[in-house]
Amino acid sequence: MTAPPSGGPGPNVVHQLLLAFLCAAYAVGAALGWGSEELALIMGDFGLTAAAGTAAVSCFCYARIRRVRFRPAWMLFSLSSTMAALGNLVWGWYEVVLGRPVPSPSFADLFFLCFAPPAIVGLLVLAARPVTKAGWVCLGLDAWLIAGSLLTLSWSLALAQAAKLDGPSVAHAALSLAYPLLDIALVSMVLVLHFRRTAVNRTGVNTAVGALALTVVCDALFTSPLLHNEYRSGQLLDAGWFAGSLLLAYAPWAAYRRHGRVLDEGHTRVVHEHLPGQRPGARTVTSPQTPTSPHAPTPPQGGDHGCYPATRPITGSLAALTPYLAAAVCTLGILYNVLNGRSVDRVVLLTGGTVVLALVVRQGIMLLDNIALTQELAQKESHFRSLVQGSSDVIMIAAPSGVLRYVSPAAAGVYGRSAEELVGTELAHLIHPEDLGCVVHEVRRFLAVSPQDEPTTRIECRFRSGGGGWLNVESTVNRHHGGLIFNSRDVTERVRLQAQLQHNAEHDPLTDLPNRALFTRRVQQALSGRRSSDRGPALRNTAVLFIDLDGFKAVNDTIGHAAGDALLVQAARRLQDAVRQGDTASRLGGDEFAALIVGDGTRDRAARERHILELADRLRLTLSQPYLIDGNEVRVAASIGVAFAEPGLGAGELLRNADLAMYRAKAGGKGRVELYKPQMQQDVVRKAELATRLRAALHDGEFALLHQPVVRLCDGRISSVAAQARWRSSQGVLFTPAEFLRVAEDGDRTAELGRWVLEQAVEQAADRTASGLTLPVVVRVGARRLLDRSMPLGSVEALLTRHGLPSGSLVVELSDTDPRVPLDELERRLGALRRLGVRIALDGFGGGYGALTALRRLPVDVLKLDRTLVEGVVESARLNKITGGLLRIASDLGLQSVAEGVDLPEQVVALHAMGCTHGQGMAFSGPLDEYRLRRALATGRYPVPHDGPAEPAFAGGGAGVYTSGVTAVLGSGSALRSHNETPVPPT
Repeated sequence: MTAPPSGGPGPNVVHQLLLAFLCAAYAVGAALGWGSEELALIMGDFGLTAAAGTAAVSCFCYARIRRVRFRPAWMLFSLSSTMAALGNLVWGWYEVVLGRPVPSPSFADLFFLCFAPPAIVGLLVLAARPVTKAGWVCLGLDAWLIAGSLLTLSWSLALAQAAKLDGPSVAHAALSLAYPLLDIALVSMVLVLHFRRTAVNRTGVNTAVGALALTVVCDALFTSPLLHNEYRSGQLLDAGWFAGSLLLAYAPWAAYRRHGRVLDEGHTRVVHEHLPGQRPGARTVTSPQTPTSPHAPTPPQGGDHGCYPATRPITGSLAALTPYLAAAVCTLGILYNVLNGRSVDRVVLLTGGTVVLALVVRQGIMLLDNIALTQELAQKESHFRSLVQGSSDVIMIAAPSGVLRYVSPAAAGVYGRSAEELVGTELAHLIHPEDLGCVVHEVRRFLAVSPQDEPTTRIECRFRSGGGGWLNVESTVNRHHGGLIFNSRDVTERVRLQAQLQHNAEHDPLTDLPNRALFTRRVQQALSGRRSSDRGPALRNTAVLFIDLDGFKAVNDTIGHAAGDALLVQAARRLQDAVRQGDTASRLGGDEFAALIVGDGTRDRAARERHILELADRLRLTLSQPYLIDGNEVRVAASIGVAFAEPGLGAGELLRNADLAMYRAKAGGKGRVELYKPQMQQDVVRKAELATRLRAALHDGEFALLHQPVVRLCDGRISSVAAQARWRSSQGVLFTPAEFLRVAEDGDRTAELGRWVLEQAVEQAADRTASGLTLPVVVRVGARRLLDRSMPLGSVEALLTRHGLPSGSLVVELSDTDPRVPLDELERRLGALRRLGVRIALDGFGGGYGALTALRRLPVDVLKLDRTLVEGVVESARLNKITGGLLRIASDLGLQSVAEGVDLPEQVVALHAMGCTHGQGMAFSGPLDEYRLRRALATGRYPVPHDGPAEPAFAGGGAGVYTSGVTAVLGSGSALRSHNETPVPPT
């Protein structure tokens, strides 16, 4: 039984104490005679009736519970107890109520005789059922061996006398024989069940068997000549029947929980053993509710050859010996009578003969079973040997001293050493010295743990091979008679593969240099892994070099990516050769490399910096040397940023500082070495802050849209206006486009700003058209932005439809020709816009390599000359010829030409002479707000300067107007400036 939980006695303990108290009280009362003869008769008759009735009701109630195993057995026990209660009730009716002796035979004898058959059948139900015919035969033979032996012995001693017809009647003689014969049958089933009982609800079954055994003992004493003639109701013998009935009443509930589950069910430990009629490997029949232990061996799925389910080893031994002991007792009884000169009765000879015959048959079954068992064991041993010898794993058994006692033949193939050579060797001599300590520690820990908690463990170590090398071996370790069993396998290839995978995860696959993750980890180790005594100087002298190859993209674009990969491999080799043994060279990705120069503890900071910068410059020169690729020399430059470690600086921050220094080196002309300074970080922070303010400025209305007139050079008429944005921050700082567009390099912010300019320009143009001032507006739009239709409300088509702008009133100025933008798609997009009446202008013509390609492929209406051509058109004869040639191309193609940045009268005269049709710049007007623009449009034209000297004149709009080739000034008296630097006019 399971112990109750702590905190108080469980309900079973209380019931057991109450049961013991009742039995003891009845025994004491019977021993003392109950105080009066009348009370003794009442307790001897009706007391036993009450006890038997309690047992009947208890077994019946338990059998009515749902999901109770062996319900028929408990119903039969209830019927048997009912018969006993009725027999005692009739007995009490005669003795107590009628006051006269009980006749023989009577109805009480009938009920008492009906007590044994249901009990015998119930015991059969509780017995474990054999699963084969041989098992049923063995069960019957065992029962007859016990019953026949008891019958022979009883007949020799007493029953032969009772069978003689010298009694009052034949019925009386039959009754005298019926009681002991039924008792013998019941005793036989009790003995058989005791060794063959089912494993389910073991506590309840044991209690029921004990109750019936106690009842049979009392019956035997009652029918014996010693007590039969002197028995009176209420004597001490009744205490045995009383206790037997109460035990049977308690039996079904012995292991029952409060919520209706049996404690023993589902928790039976099964130990496999051999029983008569059961072969090794036979399937054991267990309850479906009985889970096996996780550590118990799984029975092989063989045929159903077993007679009984497995039970405990000692119980199995007694079960095997019990029939033989009974036969021996029978034989001794017969010999005793023969030796004493008594005649042997024919019943004894017949019964003894059948017992001997049953014993011979049973022994024959055992012999056949043993022969089959021996053959099966030999077959399994052969199978096991073939498995061990053919296994690729090495099985070794080590004694408690560590000496190998057995090694499987697989050792020759795995270790390169024969099993005979390894047997007798100490295991410690075969394990690598560096791994021996860990192995010993794990073995000691494993042996100290309970086998139920940890049945096996796993050990991995290096094992000496026959060639003198070391193999990586993984072993599963089990306990074996104080020693250990090692099931070992060679995992050398797996360990090598794991090491290779780890190397690949931490190194660049192309150059085999450490990658960014490993480099960052080593930088962190260099910053934090120093001793406290020298950590300060060594930390400050630690430096990171961030290297970028200038011109590497051109190598990929011109001679191919294979050549670029070969260049990277050579550059990595040069970098690896340039650093010291303890330093780390790494490829971070693409054409970016890095080097960690670990500090050497030098106290002179200046000398250390000078040394690092010299190393960086030598590295720059080394990486800038020509690379020989496929017989051709390829040149790239190297920009290097250097950053020194500082206290409190992490690995990520140190890499960021070196990266900033590298970008400063590239911005300063490339092919340079730049040392990180805190100002670089401040510039980055300022740029980020400015970008954040720019994003907020768009929503806070801090941007103003200005328009600069585009003038026809032949007569000075205003042909269109170019929209330009200006930003006056809330702090009063004016940012020109060159400043805030440089900040707005991020695609989202640039798109948002461009979307705002386009919307404002179209809206204001529609307002001017509604007031009678119809004039095209020029808006600069990037090629990538032009192809973006993710926001339809900001698209050109949606704006034109919403504001009703007339056809020809919008000129889209293509601000760039990004090579990543597909020209086919851009051509289709521009064609669709032209069909809506939108004119297309190509900005920056002559200032880039892709302008001619765009002119050839795209549907363009206007060519806008780049500012760099206009600025030197008067001074440089070469630029004059180039500009003139481009203007002739535009004229031949029938395109308008607009010169941007026309700030001087001489430029106006020269461009007009070359055939330029329009101009835009300070020579006519700067960007104007809406009020000043409407005044200029009301005038409609600007004076155009002519050849020859002239004095400057001023128009009413406040913008300088030139009538000769002299320098003009603004109406306010300030010098002329580029349109990009024009302040926002007052409103």
